[in-house]
Amino acid sequence: MAIEGSCLRCNYYTMIIVIIGAQWGDEGKGKVVDLLADRFDVVSRYQGGHNAGHSVYVGDKAFVLRLLPSGIIHEDKTCVLGNGMVIDPKAFFEEVDQITEKGISVSPERLKVSSRAHLIMPYHRALDHTSEERLGNEKIGTTLRGIGPAYEDKAGRRGIRVADAMNPELLKLRVERNLEEANRIIVLFGQQPLRADEILAEIEPLVERLRPYVCETSHFLAEARKSSKKILLEGAQATLLDVDHGTYPYVTSSNPTAGGASVGAGIPPHHITGVLGIVRTYATRVGEGPFPTEMVESEEDMANLIRERGREYGSVTKRPRRCGWFDAVATRYAAELNGFDSVALTKLDVLDALKEIKVCVGYEIDDNRVDTFPAVSSELRKIKPIYETLPGWMTDTLGTTEFDKLPENAQNYVRFLSEQIGTEIGLISTGPERDQTIILRDSVMEGWFK
Repeated sequence: MAIEGSCLRCNYYTMIIVIIGAQWGDEGKGKVVDLLADRFDVVSRYQGGHNAGHSVYVGDKAFVLRLLPSGIIHEDKTCVLGNGMVIDPKAFFEEVDQITEKGISVSPERLKVSSRAHLIMPYHRALDHTSEERLGNEKIGTTLRGIGPAYEDKAGRRGIRVADAMNPELLKLRVERNLEEANRIIVLFGQQPLRADEILAEIEPLVERLRPYVCETSHFLAEARKSSKKILLEGAQATLLDVDHGTYPYVTSSNPTAGGASVGAGIPPHHITGVLGIVRTYATRVGEGPFPTEMVESEEDMANLIRERGREYGSVTKRPRRCGWFDAVATRYAAELNGFDSVALTKLDVLDALKEIKVCVGYEIDDNRVDTFPAVSSELRKIKPIYETLPGWMTDTLGTTEFDKLPENAQNYVRFLSEQIGTEIGLISTGPERDQTIILRDSVMEGWFK
């Protein structure tokens, strides 16, 4: 009989866990990755670019990680930027330098960049602006950092990979070729055309500085696994922003879901031993797109209360996040899609001031009850949420570290969410600091922390 989680084709075993946001992002993945990183050897990002905005608090220091894995704060860990990412070399070194200034060593020995990752070029940033302008009232609400256009070039087989950029002649050829097409669009929207020589003057020194960090990261991760090193795979954005499974077209340009982790890191699916979903006790969304449980009009005061208590402003954009009630239908969809083994529930303390708390347990569309998450954005906009109202606890939970010490109504709220999601809740965050955390006894999560 095979041991659960072991590989039948080899004689070694290791733990490989994927961490995934289960809502529209900003669920608190940074803190959870930081917590788990102590128990893991390697932390790898597998998709997205420098728009992650993962916030990590260590004592009196706050780290906002846009591109680098959250595990970089732990100096004994090796971090990886996987092949599924798009990397802006300028943003990469800005973040490396910022982290270094705060006393964290970021050397090529502990930070690996996939040779197969794609580069974000200056013309991608320009195209991002023109795309949003072209869409007008139907704009996506991107961070305007060139991430979407870089993925477009990747899919269109026009992209420039890190490995390609290491060859100066090939880099020059690709930039000149791509710029011809990009400038047509840039000029059409009234902007000045970009020059290849200026782009190369900016990019070439950054590429040379990047060279020591570059490696075949899929092979590195395979060797790490063979050495029984524990690997943590960290996604950016979240399930409901997945380009295939999210609220299309108001989505990111990659796959933050569990399937994307395998492709974006270069790890076989059957080697992944666990999937952890991250959810807030309420819901937020940044940018455009449908949001069934959004607090609007009569609930505007409640939205402002939660926004201020939860500091709900984009880590990258600083835009105020749209706030809403917990959506159990959408979260259950994320659990089914990703196969969560456990869920981490964040920001319980934000709800301490609420007398009553609503949870969306179903949808009504055109007078019909719907218990699944619709694919079409127009249907999502027509949703009337079906709410169940639970009593609040009006008691301070900040910093609580034991489940039994939570107010009874808070315990009941957690149990109710677990039942609605259909997955255990193994971790509860009661504040931004590492030690403001509850690990539930006898949960799957408890095993991951050993």
